[in-house]
Amino acid sequence: MPIFKDLRGKGLKSIFLGSPNENFGIQNSATIGLSYRRGSKSPVIGKNSVIRSNTVIYDDVKIGSNFKTGHNVLIREKTTIGNDVLVGTNTVVEGNCKIGSNVSIQSNVYVPTDSLIEDYVFIGPCACFTNDRYPIRVDYDLKGPVIRHGASIGANSTFLSGVEVGEGAMVAAGAIVTRDVPPFYLAIGAPARLRPLPPQFNVLNKIK
Repeated sequence: MPIFKDLRGKGLKSIFLGSPNENFGIQNSATIGLSYRRGSKSPVIGKNSVIRSNTVIYDDVKIGSNFKTGHNVLIREKTTIGNDVLVGTNTVVEGNCKIGSNVSIQSNVYVPTDSLIEDYVFIGPCACFTNDRYPIRVDYDLKGPVIRHGASIGANSTFLSGVEVGEGAMVAAGAIVTRDVPPFYLAIGAPARLRPLPPQFNVLNKIK
């Protein structure tokens, strides 16, 4: 009995880097390699990955080593993810996203199409990013968020489309971010107000 759903009947070696023994954490009801178009290619996932039940990873996804998910995670096509990344339970990463290394994404986070998340970023539970400023009403080029190196995003924060959070910046829990946050600034409130970070917080995240 296979240890995960592989929709094209391929073995572990065709999908995972390293030997099957190095990928011991793939649970039974995970779906690896969901085809979304003819000719799509199996995802590539680095060694020592832990992929928990009911996770779905589409084709044309590339993921580095030491990748971990919670349960019920969705990762759509044309997404790339670096090494040492955690994606928490019930989180959705839509297509064409780029996530760096040493990133911690907690549970119930929504990451829309065309998002960029750089290295050493922390995203708290229930954060919601958007990529459409005027949903349905007018034509609008979708613009996902840009979260720069070492930024921290608080729980239950919400972001309008195209917002950039600068290097080392922090977004407080519950903030509604409607404009760019400069490097090493704090965004707090609804709508978020911007202020320089206190000196003790002027450091980048260290996520292993």
